[in-house]
Amino acid sequence: MKNDRVRYLVVGNSTAAIGAVEAIRRLDPSGTIRLLSREPHHVYSRPLIPMLLEPDVDLHRLDLRPRDFYEAHGVDKHLGLAAERLDPRERTVWTREGPVPFETLLLACGGKPFRPAEVGGLDACGVFSFTGWDDAVNIRSALETSKVSQAVVVGGGLIGIKAAEALRARGIEVTLVELADRVLPLALDARGSRMAAAAIRKAGVELLCGTTATCIEAPGGRASAVRLRNGACLPCGLVVMAIGVAPNADLAAGTDIRVDRGIVVDDRCETSVKGIYAAGDVAQGTDALTGASRPIPIFPNAFWQGTTAGTCMAGGEPRPAAAFAMNAVEVFGLPTISVGLATASGEGTEVLTAEDEAGTSYKRIVLRGNRVVGALFVGDVDRAGIYTGLIRDRVDVGTVKPLLTTDEFGLLRLPQQYRKHLVLGEGIEA
Repeated sequence: MKNDRVRYLVVGNSTAAIGAVEAIRRLDPSGTIRLLSREPHHVYSRPLIPMLLEPDVDLHRLDLRPRDFYEAHGVDKHLGLAAERLDPRERTVWTREGPVPFETLLLACGGKPFRPAEVGGLDACGVFSFTGWDDAVNIRSALETSKVSQAVVVGGGLIGIKAAEALRARGIEVTLVELADRVLPLALDARGSRMAAAAIRKAGVELLCGTTATCIEAPGGRASAVRLRNGACLPCGLVVMAIGVAPNADLAAGTDIRVDRGIVVDDRCETSVKGIYAAGDVAQGTDALTGASRPIPIFPNAFWQGTTAGTCMAGGEPRPAAAFAMNAVEVFGLPTISVGLATASGEGTEVLTAEDEAGTSYKRIVLRGNRVVGALFVGDVDRAGIYTGLIRDRVDVGTVKPLLTTDEFGLLRLPQQYRKHLVLGEGIEA
């Protein structure tokens, strides 16, 4: 690898990195782009990694971009080559193959699984995370080479539920353990969570809430059981730790780049060091609904941040966009979507809810003033995109508030000026 100073250096190879590469090439067709990635794989869609547990999956189905993406965009790619050290003052990143001097840098390092130090036995054989390609492949290998009949998944969030679903599809007896009093506690309210829990149990998964793992028993170095805080002991041959993901900000730690929970960025995705940007799960930006500075580790935000960073790196002006939480997950066949402050309540907050007679569909709309700030859908999610647009564009819905939770509500019920904006401007997915 040549050590010439590169115009654009990208560390990472997921959603944010791809957004940046595409944005750079729209403005600069010839500037040198070099990409470093710890993982050796072609860019893939992380939400699809449960597919890797399928016995005969077509690996190309996980591709986030065509196989010729790097060549078509003139990217000098180095997959399987990790960035090991960063010196912002020297404008240099070091790898095992030597230094890489740069003019501008994007840190799109993603997140890393949270591993609680108080839980013993995490290094035992048969204990896995479930956030990347290799995690899923290693789990599949364990299922194929060992006689695993029982598994414990620790964590009832998005990752834990998809891990439990993938294992159950392989015929494994699964117990799902969640510390909170309900599953998906950050995305769903109590009613929505009860519906999700019913779908989980209907699929044959044992669900235990209000407790968590304290120790993984591993005689001989192989996981054989999980001990819980409530005193229970769950026999198993495989454990998935899905407690959470933290920003992988190690490369910036100890440098002039400001790091809090993640790498702190402004609305241009620039860090505290000029010319160095961060995007995706590693970045900590401003939540448009709360004004708080926090990581927002979701696919749409990662792509928008990468596009914003790439545009700025190439000297362009990015389009402003509002960043806020959005989660979509199908829980054993039950679709759920939560947007913005979907579970908020309290003073200054108005909550509208609706549920069908069969109890298969539930909707929760959260307003402050006459503006929607949160929306939750369980079962029927067809119009979630409309509400997402209302939140993003801060639309006054005072005239249609009584219709927000009814089947009568749709784009035609919105103010004419807003509908005109959707047609002539940058619309929303409806």
